[in-house]
Amino acid sequence: MKKQNLTWLEIDSRAFSQNIKTIRKLAGKRLVAVAVKSNGYGHGLNEIISLLKKEKIEYIAVHSLEEASRARQAGWNREILVVGYVKLCDLAEVFRLNLELTVYNSETVTALGRLAEKKKVAADIHLKIETGTNRQGVEAGKLKKIVSLIKKYRYLHLKGISTHFANIEDTTDHSYANYQLGEFNRLAGQIEKMGLRPELRHTACSAALLLFEDTKFDLVRPGIAVYGLWPSKETYLSYRLAGGSNGILRPVLAWKTRVIQVKDVPADAFIGYGCTYRTSAKTRLAILPVGYSDGYDRSLSNLAHVLIKGKRAPIRGRICMNLMMADITDIPGVKLEDEVTLLGRDGRENLTADQMAAWAQTVNYEIISRINEQIPRIIV
Repeated sequence: MKKQNLTWLEIDSRAFSQNIKTIRKLAGKRLVAVAVKSNGYGHGLNEIISLLKKEKIEYIAVHSLEEASRARQAGWNREILVVGYVKLCDLAEVFRLNLELTVYNSETVTALGRLAEKKKVAADIHLKIETGTNRQGVEAGKLKKIVSLIKKYRYLHLKGISTHFANIEDTTDHSYANYQLGEFNRLAGQIEKMGLRPELRHTACSAALLLFEDTKFDLVRPGIAVYGLWPSKETYLSYRLAGGSNGILRPVLAWKTRVIQVKDVPADAFIGYGCTYRTSAKTRLAILPVGYSDGYDRSLSNLAHVLIKGKRAPIRGRICMNLMMADITDIPGVKLEDEVTLLGRDGRENLTADQMAAWAQTVNYEIISRINEQIPRIIV
């Protein structure tokens, strides 16, 4: 008997390649750093690396040292930009893995500078500037001190400066993004006056890449768009109002499982924990081996649908840790181990990450990035 997965993700290689072509067109001659953090936005880090190796991409951007190590093990031999924090005791790994580190703390600069001096090996760093997101980033008042520290260590090379926008995708009013861009340009000018001229300035996430030419500078850092999703409805609307063409991004991921039991339930029966759903007529259920431990959010209970035989089957009762129940009363012929689509297309029906995010009152980023890493990813 042919081996089959019980639950799996399908990664559409053609859709991915088309999205990369779109990104490259938007980027022009600029370098591209594809964000692969959080297990490649849930798509599978190893699988995404295997696809990116076939593309004209100069960088990947990871959040952690662990992700960087996994990327090297997967065969990525081009540049890696680490945008998250690396513990001071782990900085030697930056040299071993040949990484470019984002810095914003004097302690990191000092420790990395001393290590580079000891090894007599240059370390490329990117200084993240605080412009109004108030997350990572060196504040304007501390800029002079950290630039002086960088200049102190001859083996430290300020290759890039960056920032991140706070409100570029959640609104059609981009005044705050323009304010941050102005701050970035002002502070970048101060750094140059202090005697450092980094060759790579970068601010553009997916939304900025899609909407604002002035944010692209020397390198762009697309994330969600690479995987075929729009950062938000507002980004899509702004893009279309500016004359952008439709259909430029193609979703890459589909999430599937199989029916593990078909069950007939009488009228006036409760389904699942908490007795949150009560049948009003005879009901046929498909029991599915997916739950919130797999990343299928519990808030989708009694709200979401799945696709079976090209038709929508509503979720009944609460989503459990490893199981959920779908109503197949109006879908004839469903049998054991039939394929079920949790996210993606089946025939004319399509369940999108945006729709699931709306049901769960969250964002599409969360829907895809929380899918359990242990679920097999299959490139198709």
